[in-house]
Amino acid sequence: MKKIILSAFMLIGLAFSAQAQDISKNALGLRLGDNDGFGGEISYQRGLSKNNRLELDLGWRNSQNVDAFKLVGLYQWVWNIDGGFNWYAGVGGGIGSWNYKDNGFDENGTILLAAGDIGIEYNFDIPLQLSLDFRPEIYFNSDDYREDSFGPDIALSIRYRW
Repeated sequence: MKKIILSAFMLIGLAFSAQAQDISKNALGLRLGDNDGFGGEISYQRGLSKNNRLELDLGWRNSQNVDAFKLVGLYQWVWNIDGGFNWYAGVGGGIGSWNYKDNGFDENGTILLAAGDIGIEYNFDIPLQLSLDFRPEIYFNSDDYREDSFGPDIALSIRYRW
């Protein structure tokens, strides 16, 4: 019986050590997706522990009729898959501002949002990271910004790690 209990504890310890990995302390780059017309975002990740990090993304849009910015912060959990591949999931929120001008029509507003995040990333042997993620966003006080108050966002990111 002692051997079975000892074996069980060793298996549990092995499972947790297999999931443990080191997240880069810092990563900075671009997150490129549809993002409600924002397109590209500047993306920064800050490692908080071996399996958790904070991600901040700043997107802006300056077009003929619409000027806008959006800042999103996410808390992420990261799990190692194998050989440089990780998958991650997170939750967070954000704030933004938009202004629409067309033929004398001028409207603006502020948006608040809640966001989820799930994705996969690859960390190269050089300090480079590629990731693909899906971020559903739910907008509050956004009747004039988005009629359905929901924005699905799929993006590809490239970041320099240090």
